Amino acid sequence: MSNNVSGLPVGRGLIYLVVAGAAWGTAGAAASLVYRTSDMGPIALSFWRCAAGLAVLYAARLLFGRSRADAAPAPLGRRVARATATGAGLAVFQTAYFAAVSATGLAVATVVTLGAGPVLIALGARLTMGERLGRGGLASVAGALTGLVVLVLGGGKATVDPAGVLLALLSAAGYSAMTLLTRWWGRDGGTDSSGATVGAFAVTSLVLLPFAAVEGLMPHTDAPGALLLLLAYVATVPTALAYGLYFAGAAVVRSATVSVIMLLEPVSAAVLAVAVLGERLTAATLAGTLLMLGSVAGLAAGEARDARAARRARGEAVPA
Repeated sequence: MSNNVSGLPVGRGLIYLVVAGAAWGTAGAAASLVYRTSDMGPIALSFWRCAAGLAVLYAARLLFGRSRADAAPAPLGRRVARATATGAGLAVFQTAYFAAVSATGLAVATVVTLGAGPVLIALGARLTMGERLGRGGLASVAGALTGLVVLVLGGGKATVDPAGVLLALLSAAGYSAMTLLTRWWGRDGGTDSSGATVGAFAVTSLVLLPFAAVEGLMPHTDAPGALLLLLAYVATVPTALAYGLYFAGAAVVRSATVSVIMLLEPVSAAVLAVAVLGERLTAATLAGTLLMLGSVAGLAAGEARDARAARRARGEAVPA
């Protein structure tokens, strides 16, 4: 199941995305503990998440070098342009999402942002790269979006604010642009995924810095040790690890498949809330989770099947 250009197997790319989505789902719980421990605001947390994640990614790159799946470095101008575009998309995605949560609440902001993402990405991939989902893929996307609505809004406690919905759509647009650009550049094999991730986080940190400075960069806390541990976790697992895997996987997997797999984020958050934070397992939580997991599994299986068929068409050996 290899991508014949970049060298990263499609099957491994799918695994990378699953792990990234699950890791993203732990960020919300960690953020809630940060807010309980200190008076840090969401934009400041996003800045420190990106800045510290950048330090971790850069240290890992120096220590381990580029992955064997990474391509040779592109010309400097092209790398700067890619980092700027991807970093800007990431900054819009995160900042607009936090603003949407503040305006219309977590549930509606999550449903609109993550629900609009697969639709915008599927349309963008069809128009710009000719990627087709097929009937099975469309059914999987529809099932995943239905599961998302049931999972997040199943409790019935949601308020809709028009400004918040617009901000959530802006966040979805930033996420979609980031995903489509990563896939577009990954098709020609000219993507050094670890370098692209470092560059994107550098740009995002610079974009978020002035907003975080206005909100307040240095929080007040009575438990500095616990706060540092929480920030270290946020910077490493749901940021450096998750985004590193995301950018590598998104370069070789079809964009619409990427967007649906990343819907594992609310599933992971829901499982964590029930298993660790003691929240009650409701019928809506269970039904939404099963719908989304089934849709993700179906779309991933289709992606792997298409990759095997493409290898056979090129006359390459296909492992069992």
